[in-house]
Amino acid sequence: MGTYLILIIPILLLSMFVQWRFRNKFSKYAEMQLNSGFSGKEVAEKMLQDNGIYNVKVMSMEGQLTDHYNPTELTVNLSTDVYYGRSVAAAAVAAHECGHAVQHAKSYSWLQLRSSMVPVVSISSNLLQWVLLIGVMLIIFNGPPIVLAIGVAGLALITIFSFITLPVEFDASKRALLWLKNNHSIMYTQEENVQAKDALWWAAMTYVVAALGALANLLYYASMLFGSRRD
Repeated sequence: MGTYLILIIPILLLSMFVQWRFRNKFSKYAEMQLNSGFSGKEVAEKMLQDNGIYNVKVMSMEGQLTDHYNPTELTVNLSTDVYYGRSVAAAAVAAHECGHAVQHAKSYSWLQLRSSMVPVVSISSNLLQWVLLIGVMLIIFNGPPIVLAIGVAGLALITIFSFITLPVEFDASKRALLWLKNNHSIMYTQEENVQAKDALWWAAMTYVVAALGALANLLYYASMLFGSRRD
């Protein structure tokens, strides 16, 4: 338990800070209206058109920070605040999600790899908690380590998935920011571009912290598994 706390507490504290900073930044930039007056929906539609993408629909969905691109249904799904919002934050998020659509259209390798892993990772995530619990209980009572080994393999898969997500997210933001910078009809000023970059930077940091958390979890259970094998 001591090893686990040493691994996880710093990451939990870092995660709390990053989440607080991320939400603080988005709240701030959500109040800064674009000089151009474009809504998130209009930003998304224009970015898709500028990249020659006409088969992707821009949709509104309930919730906060629920924005995502669905490569199966070919939809850019924007939360209500982003879809109707006319702020720097709304434009940044809309462009970022369209960055994923551009990745898909251009067969970006990291996105393809991540998408191929989604079904397996989804199944693993749903079962993993119980597999690890049973595996740890067996280890405590000197049972076979095979169940824990399966759990560690599942954690390894999720950790790999988390790290593969990083280049996908950073690249989508890079595409979004470059497009916004080159489209003065949407963002008139350098200040707006800087604010959009800042907002997407902190959004990306949430994925970095998540990947580090997954790695810490993997190391903890792996050390438990290999420790039991030495015993």
